[in-house]
Amino acid sequence: MNNKHKFDYGKTFIVGFGFLGISIIWPIFNQFVPIFLQDGDPAAGIVGLGLTPALALFIMTWDNLINVFVQPWVGAKSDATWNRFGRRKPWILLGLPIAVVGFVLLPFAQTAVAIATFILITNFGMALFRSPTVAWLGDLFPAEDRSKANGIINLMGGVGGLAAFFGGGVLYNTMGKAAPFVGGAILLVVAALTAVWRVHEPEQINTEQEKDEGVMANLRTVFRNPDKSGIFVLLAILLWFIAFNALEAGLSSFAVYTLGVGAGQASIYAGAVTVTFIAFAIPAGLIGTKYGRRETILVGLAGLSIIFLASFVLIKGVVLFVIALVLTGIFWSCVNVNSLPMVYDYGDERKIGAYTGLYYFSSQSAAVLGPTLGGVVVDVLGDEYRWLFAFSAVFMALAWLVMAQVRKR
Repeated sequence: MNNKHKFDYGKTFIVGFGFLGISIIWPIFNQFVPIFLQDGDPAAGIVGLGLTPALALFIMTWDNLINVFVQPWVGAKSDATWNRFGRRKPWILLGLPIAVVGFVLLPFAQTAVAIATFILITNFGMALFRSPTVAWLGDLFPAEDRSKANGIINLMGGVGGLAAFFGGGVLYNTMGKAAPFVGGAILLVVAALTAVWRVHEPEQINTEQEKDEGVMANLRTVFRNPDKSGIFVLLAILLWFIAFNALEAGLSSFAVYTLGVGAGQASIYAGAVTVTFIAFAIPAGLIGTKYGRRETILVGLAGLSIIFLASFVLIKGVVLFVIALVLTGIFWSCVNVNSLPMVYDYGDERKIGAYTGLYYFSSQSAAVLGPTLGGVVVDVLGDEYRWLFAFSAVFMALAWLVMAQVRKR
């Protein structure tokens, strides 16, 4: 008798709708809000607020200060949430309308304070349902299937990102600065509600919750483990997201202010990362399954370090810019697809939401530190966004050194 279980692709694509919705929001947010905060888009007749690069990128991180603490707390709480809606679904239904309201209001803000307020509203709502949505990976798939499943889920997220980059750029150019935000909000609602409708959550299980479910309690559990690989994984995640988030937040500014590209066109070019990420997401999951998640991540980090260093030296125009983004998408998929399953490998199967929260504690801390430190570097070095490539290369290399300390499983 053949007892080998069959991987359920249909279920995986349905779970991916949740991540598709989440992934629509951030490209629009990261590509257009920094332009609004700085000098605007003179070619489109849109006046910006005139903030410095460091201040603009710092404001871009305010939302993540909420995420650092709210997402880990929500992840742990959702482990023990069981009601008529399910386990993770109640958090999605709570956070979705809050996020949509804040996101749609962003392009109508006339002051930095107003934009900051709407950023916080958007991201408080997103923080309430992001960890529970992503925790479905651990709930619904056994360990040996998680890289493969996460490849498909990230492919779905890449589709959302692609719609945001290309659709957002077209809507911006043809209908004005509010159009990408309204369109993105509509797609988020459709995708998230599709996942809520079609995903069938497991029956209630004994999660053996501790009284203290906060992020610090879960971090203490990881620190107390004699095998420190879990700590090294979380530290490596922090470092590689510092690198990636700094570059992502400044990518449109590099294209507009260094290469002289229009804001809408810059958004379309930036979609090159997402195109190759989509194309390579499933292969990256299969490679991680066959050759090991640790080894696949190390290859991805080495490739990104080399690409960013070469980009700092070589990019002078649009052609090399797009080539660099294409290669970035390939190697980033090797890292990103296999990272959350790595956290589960060194965590506790009974506390999937809590360990999803720890993943976001590292990644969202990086989302605060990366753009802030990158903005300071740009300010100090003469408002030249090219330095973000060198900055990101250094942090990717540091992530490789830390990841090399993780013990094989």
